[in-house]
Amino acid sequence: MAKVIHVHLLHKIDGTKQKDWYFSSISAVYTVLTADQVGATKNYLLHAGLSGNGTICTKKAIIKQSTLISGGSKGMVRTI
Repeated sequence: MAKVIHVHLLHKIDGTKQKDWYFSSISAVYTVLTADQVGATKNYLLHAGLSGNGTICTKKAIIKQSTLISGGSKGMVRTI
């Protein structure tokens, strides 16, 4: 299963209405958002214990790591 990083900004960024952002990794967060916008540095999040569906709250955002559930053929029965 893949992980997903959900960043919920407590305040909107100028020029956008989006407050919820979804990323495939902590590193990907910082390709779009800055440490100032998130309220934490990349290094801090990498060592803060997000694994295992953890949550980090800063003054500017709530950052959660979860498991991405996707559909597939597992368990499906195919008849031909």
